[in-house]
Amino acid sequence: MAVIAAYVVNAALNLTLGLLLADILGPADFGRFALGIAGSVVLTTLFFEWLRLSATRFYSERVRGEEPWIRAMLDRAYATTALCLLGAALLCLAGRPFAGPPATLAAVAVATAIGIGFFDYQTTLARARFIGGLYLKLVLVKSGLALILMVGTAWATGDATAVIAAAGVSQFLAAVLIHRGLTDQPHRPEAERMREMLRIFISYGLPLIAANVVYQLLPFANRSAIAAVGGFSESGYFSLASDIGTRIFGTLGAALDVLLFQIAVRAEEEGGRGAGEAQVARNLAVVAALILPSAAGFWAVLPAIEAIAVPHAFRGHFSEYVLPMLPGLVAFAAMNYALNPIFQIRRRTMPVIVAALFGALVNALALLALAGPFGGYGIAVAQTLGFLAAFGLLAVLALSGPVRIALPWRDLATASAATLAMTVAVWPLRNLAPWIALPVCIATGIAVYGAMVWLLDIAGLRSAVMERLRPSAPAAAE
Repeated sequence: MAVIAAYVVNAALNLTLGLLLADILGPADFGRFALGIAGSVVLTTLFFEWLRLSATRFYSERVRGEEPWIRAMLDRAYATTALCLLGAALLCLAGRPFAGPPATLAAVAVATAIGIGFFDYQTTLARARFIGGLYLKLVLVKSGLALILMVGTAWATGDATAVIAAAGVSQFLAAVLIHRGLTDQPHRPEAERMREMLRIFISYGLPLIAANVVYQLLPFANRSAIAAVGGFSESGYFSLASDIGTRIFGTLGAALDVLLFQIAVRAEEEGGRGAGEAQVARNLAVVAALILPSAAGFWAVLPAIEAIAVPHAFRGHFSEYVLPMLPGLVAFAAMNYALNPIFQIRRRTMPVIVAALFGALVNALALLALAGPFGGYGIAVAQTLGFLAAFGLLAVLALSGPVRIALPWRDLATASAATLAMTVAVWPLRNLAPWIALPVCIATGIAVYGAMVWLLDIAGLRSAVMERLRPSAPAAAE
């Protein structure tokens, strides 16, 4: 369970980091930082994501021993891409005498993408081999370095560009410090085999990359629209709400995905495509059983979180933006970690980009209709409508047709009922004094939902716990 522990710690540290940076930089500079780091993430997705996805799908402990050319191909592709981006960063920096500070920002964004990409690659290799302890160490080192370097840089300089550079350095250093534990024996693949693997990687990864770029461009475009309508301060309010919400649900979903999808890949290796798809269906139930109560719980403690943790300059604006964003953030997490794996296990990823483009179209149309009369609030609603539209279309594509997956209807129904019971229990408590409401709501929610999970064995969670506690059973692989 080291992978889950890593994500819990990472989520807490990222939440703390975002709040500290918002407090130190202030709304306007935090808005600039959010736009710049979003650009780095888009670059990482464009140039590295297809390799990360390919490593997740095609690399494993078995592959490491039997098909070493796959890792060799991944390493070469990563190194080549990083060198190209480094050249692009130097070119941007060379243009500073002519373009001024924007050239520096562009160079920093490109260089930061290299650091993010290298770190993501190392974590992907650890996940694919089920090395939970090393994965935990990677995440802890990165989170600690990010907290020290980014907060220290923000405090010392107050400059958004410098903080973005610190983000890239922290991730790159963490990967360099830990990478020896993930090194394979050198291997020189045959040219023909290398070309074939490259073709497989591209055909598998490109639709997923295109979809991810679209989903990252939506918040980026929406933040830019808010900056144009209300200025960088308003963009900063929107960005903090979006970042915190995305980190909470994205981190929770990713924590499940990094473990569950690798289990599905291993099931396919051992039992064929049918076994892989059956495991994906079970995974979908687990994702739903944890994301639904998390969304209800986040709504319940939102007033307390805003009063206790959100910087004073952002209060009021934070909940104003989070509430309309919440359904879209939940749909986005469910889409990425419950529906996308259906197409990934089948190696048919084109429907993912179709759904993403549909969501982008809905977001754009809603933006045009709502930004004028409702301002920033309308833009937040437009983003939610885009994510919901993409989720709806992808669900139809995944769950219909002759090869549709069998949904775990009982688990979905019981998870929804348990979430409703939890919400009813915490409803009267959310308006207590913040320092009382936060622990009381959390404790009550965990008690009610946990009891329902134990009684009904939702998504097989009780059975999984009992299996791990049974002395005669071998410990599950991390």
